[in-house]
Amino acid sequence: MVSNLATLEEKIVAMDVWHLSMPVNSRRDHGIGTIANAIEIIVVRLTSESGQTGYGEGSPWSVFTGTPEASYAALDRYLRPHVVGQRLNQFSDTMAICRRAVVHCTEAKSALESAWLDLSGRILKQPVWALLGEQCRSRIPLSVSLANPEFDDDIALVERLIDDGVGLVKLKTGFKDHAFDMMRLEHLQTNYPQLTVRIDYNQGLSVDEALKQVPEIDQLAPSFIEQPVAHYEYDAMAKLRSMTKAPLLADESVFGPHDMRRAIKEEICDGVSVKIMKSAGMMQGMEVAQIAGNAGLPAYGGDMFESGLAHLAGVHMIASTPNITLGCEFYHATYYLNEDLLILPFPIEEGEVMVPNDPGLGMEIDSSRLEKYCQVNSLS
Repeated sequence: MVSNLATLEEKIVAMDVWHLSMPVNSRRDHGIGTIANAIEIIVVRLTSESGQTGYGEGSPWSVFTGTPEASYAALDRYLRPHVVGQRLNQFSDTMAICRRAVVHCTEAKSALESAWLDLSGRILKQPVWALLGEQCRSRIPLSVSLANPEFDDDIALVERLIDDGVGLVKLKTGFKDHAFDMMRLEHLQTNYPQLTVRIDYNQGLSVDEALKQVPEIDQLAPSFIEQPVAHYEYDAMAKLRSMTKAPLLADESVFGPHDMRRAIKEEICDGVSVKIMKSAGMMQGMEVAQIAGNAGLPAYGGDMFESGLAHLAGVHMIASTPNITLGCEFYHATYYLNEDLLILPFPIEEGEVMVPNDPGLGMEIDSSRLEKYCQVNSLS
């Protein structure tokens, strides 16, 4: 429950939306698709009567949550009429209306929520985590995913990560063949024993493949194994969970609170990856984590292909959510984008993300980069 907004009588007078294409430094393969050359994100800016601004980001992926075109249209056409002219203290009612105004488009709703809370926090001179609840942590262990089809390039990244103090890596699997996955996992465990290695299939296996390959991966004792099969294969997830010693995490099978309740009921996982882009924002992400925690299941702070702006929203959610205990993967701004939207580097120190305490999301974006990487915009 968001607190402290009751005094905010200011109205939102403008809503600006950008569709950006931001270059990246390598190709990355996942079980359900590939990202190369650039990521596409949606940025929304809200402006209040006093001229204060707040920003939010939607980070869709067409094979997972949706398309950037859909997120852009959701914000620009379907959500805008419910937002402009509203007072900031009408946040909860307005977000409830926006969730019903357009189906899906969870990334657009997350971006709107982030921008509203960023703006509100700046006016109140409070960090977003303080609007969401009490701070339960000030540092979050960082996990970096390894997904380059050229494994030598990933090893070069691993060397950099170790120098930077990062101790968690997540190996993306299921996009090539099982022998390639086993080779990479064995190489990491043999040559970099200081690393904790996790596995993420991103739905990359058929049920038959998973029943054969996942137990062999499990014999190498990864820290956890995430979403081997398609999101709808609940029976297969439950069976795999019974076959493995490593915890089995759900990602694509759990978007929001309803999915989490079903996952618990059908016993498909030992934990869950919480992403604000799946859950339509920080508040519903916190609810997913709370439902999991009530069932004794830990949560992990996942992300999409995001800039530092969306990372910040995830950081504030985790800072006020006790059950997200498995770290976060907010690494794209530092290790994948050629250039971030944030003016200052995303706050990572010795392998941990530092929770900002400045008002709003806590960091400033470079507005010139909105224009630099813009594909389409709609300005009030």
